[in-house]
Amino acid sequence: MQAGYNWQFGHLVYGMETDLNFLDGRGGSSGVFPAPAQWAPLMVSSYSLSYSDSARFFGSLRGRIGFADDRTLFYVTAGLATGGTRGPATLIFLPGGVTNPYFARDSDSSRSKYVLGAGIERALGGNVSARFEYLFLNQQLNTQYFVGNSNGLFVARTRNENHVLRFGLNYSLGAENRYTNWERPDAAPTQEELYSVHGLTTNVVQGYPGFRAKYSGQNSLQPAGEVRGGTTSDVFLGTRLWNGAGLYVNPEVNYGYGVADGVGAGSYPNAAYTRGDSGAPYLRFQRYFLRQNIGLGGDRENDQAERGVVSEQLESSENQLSRSVDVNRLIFTIGKYSVGDIFDANLYAHDPTRDFLNYAFNSMGSFDYASDAWGYSYGATAEWKQNWWTLRSGVFQLPSSPGGYNLEGAFCRQCMVVGEAEARFNLFGQPGVFKLLGYNNMGYIARIREINALAISTGALPPDVSDLRLKRAKLGVSLSLAQQVAPNVGFFIRAGLMDGRYETISYADVDRTVAGGFVFSGKLWDRPDDEIGLAAAIGGLTKDRQTYFALGGLSIDIGDGAMTYGSEKNIEAFYRWSVADWLEATIDYQLLVNPAYNQDRGPVNLFAVRTRAKF
Repeated sequence: MQAGYNWQFGHLVYGMETDLNFLDGRGGSSGVFPAPAQWAPLMVSSYSLSYSDSARFFGSLRGRIGFADDRTLFYVTAGLATGGTRGPATLIFLPGGVTNPYFARDSDSSRSKYVLGAGIERALGGNVSARFEYLFLNQQLNTQYFVGNSNGLFVARTRNENHVLRFGLNYSLGAENRYTNWERPDAAPTQEELYSVHGLTTNVVQGYPGFRAKYSGQNSLQPAGEVRGGTTSDVFLGTRLWNGAGLYVNPEVNYGYGVADGVGAGSYPNAAYTRGDSGAPYLRFQRYFLRQNIGLGGDRENDQAERGVVSEQLESSENQLSRSVDVNRLIFTIGKYSVGDIFDANLYAHDPTRDFLNYAFNSMGSFDYASDAWGYSYGATAEWKQNWWTLRSGVFQLPSSPGGYNLEGAFCRQCMVVGEAEARFNLFGQPGVFKLLGYNNMGYIARIREINALAISTGALPPDVSDLRLKRAKLGVSLSLAQQVAPNVGFFIRAGLMDGRYETISYADVDRTVAGGFVFSGKLWDRPDDEIGLAAAIGGLTKDRQTYFALGGLSIDIGDGAMTYGSEKNIEAFYRWSVADWLEATIDYQLLVNPAYNQDRGPVNLFAVRTRAKF
């Protein structure tokens, strides 16, 4: 399966493509195998390997350039690839000697996976063409570490390279990609987009000078100061499937690091960063989902954004096909995407690629929503939109373990149920949006008080909490307001509370939070596409969680071993400058008081420069 976009200038053709393919490759083999001769001193004659499912696929994001001669195109292609990893495995030595089982996580590579090749494409008539293509696929040297209980570790390495020959048929959507809408026979004919292609790349360089610190822990911002940078690049592909339905795919390339590698603050100062950091660019398919709109009548909205939800525009944009829809409608979404794509959106503070960078402002700090390390999950949502209100509900897979990189494999064995009610209104003639959100995380999590008791009784922290992780429900609730207070001046406020009796599951180490601020449009000073933002937030932990960290406990984002705790306070200000229609540059300043709630460290002054380019 592949999709792409091409341009032609004379005989020159250039473009970009993405694809997803099944390839058996070199997945791990399960069974019993004879041991190598060098293992004889270990009294091992054979060994047993048991592999979980491996990533028997490859995907790519490639550039393409070629020469067209009449109906034939000769081209070369190259880009980044993904896939090819081996799944988790168990190693057991037989019959004796080294007897403990050894366990390994998914294999990993420290270098970028890539693909390059060449091909011929021939137009067959109409919009159909045939393609014959050769690709050299390098999925790098994959390493797995088998760790035992007492006898060290064993390392397995596999170099995964493949030569791929493939033949296929392509259908070109052509220059004219619009058709007459037939959703409502009684409505005047309108135009609807058949497909869309958009791209976005965001680079953030952030750093801080040295600051006061009586001591530091494993998950601390280092007091000597540092500067880190990272880039996230996305391609947003969408196509209409049938009436009211669209299919969307987002390949993403990540590269770089956040300050302190993503730890050191309850509300982390760079939400454009993901915990899946890397010193080499890597490709992942972060979103792939189906969305269905069902009209329920009412007036028509044509190419207008919904108030308070920037991400749900009806104009051609990222993950949105331009179309005319009923004001009253149902919206169903299923697939892999972010909880924040649907819930907790705020017109003035939601997008870390354009406005506030800190976790405390672009989403509810206490919203421990379901996600993998990159912020995405498998889920399904339903929305019912009427003239002045909207109801939303959804279910999403939790990670396999608290703070884990991977999602739960079995459907809803561990999942989050979330609901949101939204009201749109005018206050003194100015538009506003109010939201009430609640959620329930149902997963295998440990109670913090029980962890503390075990740590004190055994003298070890963090202790082994596997026996303490039982099926429990972790609840949370939040309020959100986005209110225009004057033309070109907006105000927002969020307040949230989650059940701090349990471990953090996916998001931030914040049990309660209040955040608010103002956003000023550049229309006030004749720069209509510029923007200024100013905001402040305060967050806190429950007493049990303070005790846990005082004992030396670690969580997703923090772990100083602090003895004196207070509220973590954040102040952020930014100026976003529109350099061109496709390019923005932002300078950002943050003041972080009591980082990780530790009164013996900080304050920290953070400075950032962000660039954002789109097409």
